[in-house]
Parts: sequence; structure tokens; C-alpha cells
Amino acid sequence: MSEPNLHSLIDAAQFILKEIAKHPDFLTLEYQPDLTVGDAQTALDYLQSGLEDIQKFDITSNIFP
Repeated sequence: MSEPNLHSLIDAAQFILKEIAKHPDFLTLEYQPDLTVGDAQTALDYLQSGLEDIQKFDITSNIFP
């Protein structure tokens, strides 16, 4: 069984976090942790950006060996 593409997993995680953040049950919890859903979304954004930077570098390396 092949592993899913990392970009797809990040997209899925971002979608799930957005759904959690707006879910009525979550909102009524008044949950105030040190790290928030927004922090998790930011971490995924940084991960996605890092992956895109690596891919750009790989493409450039192939064009200009």
C-alpha cells in the first residue's frame, strides 16, 4: 500500500482543523489551551511552505545542474 502524498495529508489536516474551529461543540467548550487550533494551522502553513521551497529547489536543480 502506497503512502499518501504529504501535501494531501496537510490539506486534509488543515480542513479538519477549520471544521473543528467552527464546530458548535468546540465553540461551547471555551477551550483556552497554551497552543490553539490557530497555532496548529500556522504550523501546517509553515510545513506546506517548507515543502514548496524544497520542490522549487529540486526543480531548479534539475534545470540548472
